[in-house]
Amino acid sequence: MIFYPHERIALFIDGANLYSAARGLGFDIDYKRLLNHFRSKGTLIRAFYYTALVEDQEYSPLRPLIDWLDYNGYAVVTKPAKEFTDATGRRRIKGNMDIELAIDALEIADKLDHMILFSGDGDFRRLVDAVQRRGKRVTVVSTMRSQPPMIADELRRQADQFIDLETLRDTIGRNHADRPAAPIRNDDDGYDYDDEDEDDELERPARA
Repeated sequence: MIFYPHERIALFIDGANLYSAARGLGFDIDYKRLLNHFRSKGTLIRAFYYTALVEDQEYSPLRPLIDWLDYNGYAVVTKPAKEFTDATGRRRIKGNMDIELAIDALEIADKLDHMILFSGDGDFRRLVDAVQRRGKRVTVVSTMRSQPPMIADELRRQADQFIDLETLRDTIGRNHADRPAAPIRNDDDGYDYDDEDEDDELERPARA
């Protein structure tokens, strides 16, 4: 990894995509350790976290994480998830935050030297290109080591540098001894969380 102490850095975390990548590698993200790690690499301007939420649930298992992030140094961006019924009559939920992330990145790009994108979604290739054309460096964090790989080849090739999430396991992973009991997602709640498209999938309960 190449970082310079004088750099102004911002993190852009695609919550669902990062969750899926970490799940594929078999570990949990410790968001406090993640923030501290990148604070040590330069001047951290912002750390954005993007996720869609199901609004009509009495309790969202994501809410404790979102509240923790909001009070501990992250700028959390949410929107209502979209609910629809497929041809089989199953209710499905999908949430895509690509537009929100892209707009924020372009708006703040001129105040940065280095953008760090936590996503493997190939749709972000054009965003990375646009930020680079403004003279900024872009690092992409995802993984090639999960099955299937989470990083789109075109995004990896566009980035100035690619960091495989697996190499950060010991740095930003949660220690098992510190792991609290996980909230359980009820898979019998009448919803299908649409595993066919990991990029748009709502992340399951994560931990701060």
